[in-house]
Amino acid sequence: MTTNSLLILHGKQAANEAVRNAVMKWREQGHQIAVRVTWEGGDAERYVEEALDAGYRTLIAGGGDGSIRDIAHAMLASGREDLSLAIMPLGTANDFATAARIPQDMEEALSLVSRRASPCDAVKINDHYFLNMATGGFGTEVTTQTSEELKKLLGGAAYFLTGLSKFTEITAAKGRFSNGDFEWEGEFLAAGLGNGRQAGGGQQLCPDAVINDGLMDVAILPADMDLLAGVRELFDSEARQDPDHDGLFIRARVDSLTVETPSAMHFNLDGEPLKDTRFDVAVVRNRIALHLPEDCPLLG
Repeated sequence: MTTNSLLILHGKQAANEAVRNAVMKWREQGHQIAVRVTWEGGDAERYVEEALDAGYRTLIAGGGDGSIRDIAHAMLASGREDLSLAIMPLGTANDFATAARIPQDMEEALSLVSRRASPCDAVKINDHYFLNMATGGFGTEVTTQTSEELKKLLGGAAYFLTGLSKFTEITAAKGRFSNGDFEWEGEFLAAGLGNGRQAGGGQQLCPDAVINDGLMDVAILPADMDLLAGVRELFDSEARQDPDHDGLFIRARVDSLTVETPSAMHFNLDGEPLKDTRFDVAVVRNRIALHLPEDCPLLG
């Protein structure tokens, strides 16, 4: 079966030979694929609008978690119901693609377009949509303060190095998390609202999350917990699987949540900072179809 799709490629990858070769081979196999390259902020959203107006129903995000967020948000905000999204992971951390086991090989990643797309959830926080995760607290500061030069040099490890450099500056945030059934209030060092499982270069904030169950996973690290132990829980899979390990995070699985803070706080939506004192969060079930590998662990 041949396909017709449009690839929105991050401008930094315009000269990527692996991408070019994958696109050319895909066309040689009889598939139709158009390519648009971003240059500045807002391009991805504009290309999505133009693609939908031109009749495209399958889009491909060629970039990192931020590119996926921009493109997915525009697709979801369009109100169209019959759209699907594929991913060519070309970012620094590729947190969503890594958790979903999307191949790093560009030809293999592009070939997923021919697989039947799976209906998946999205999450809406105030007026913003995301597919992977919203993070608040110290982890958000690390992500937003990591320089592009350091990410280019070290990849996902750049977040860890920035975290170490900011260790002495850690301050707790305060907030109330509630939805009627779940409620927690207090000071916290980190919080994650996960449709996906990881953020910030491999931090497994929500290691059991799936993206087609109509729920998001909530993870809160209270300020009175041991931060180093909390970091170990994020990065050490053996520690999480230890039956004698109770876990340091407050965890819940909900379909909606309100987060209120006494002073304005940032939530980071896969690289997009959102600042407010109230965040109304809701899962939008089966809202977007994703082209994912057969063995994708994010599918329940």
